Amino acid sequence: MVQLIVGKKGKGKTKCLLDKVNEEVKNILGNVVFLDKNTKHMYELNNKIRLIDVHEFGIESTEAFIGFVAGIISQDHDLQQIYMDSFLDISCLGDGDISATVAKLEKLSEKYSIDMILSISTDKQDIPENLKSSVIISL
Repeated sequence: MVQLIVGKKGKGKTKCLLDKVNEEVKNILGNVVFLDKNTKHMYELNNKIRLIDVHEFGIESTEAFIGFVAGIISQDHDLQQIYMDSFLDISCLGDGDISATVAKLEKLSEKYSIDMILSISTDKQDIPENLKSSVIISL
């Protein structure tokens, strides 16, 4: 399942994402990964959560990002959740359409039973119609 946290830049999406991941890690048996554009939030995350700075790996296209996520999944059979902060940035989407990329993540999520929670800097009204039902928090 792919879930979205949406809102304009500076509205508190990262705080919501950090609160959610730190609460969820207490209740799940598997592993949790947090993808971000830097390591700024390292000390705000529970030590059971694996923080990955996506920019350290030279991801330069959306296709490379999907491959990167697939690689993370392939290396951890106990992976249960992936949190992605600054999704538009780390996935190399910029202002592009997120539908196709989210659909690919949804396929990976369903196939490997991994929940994915994405933080997206945009208003709910600007999210494509087919993804509005995936929004769990709108700021």
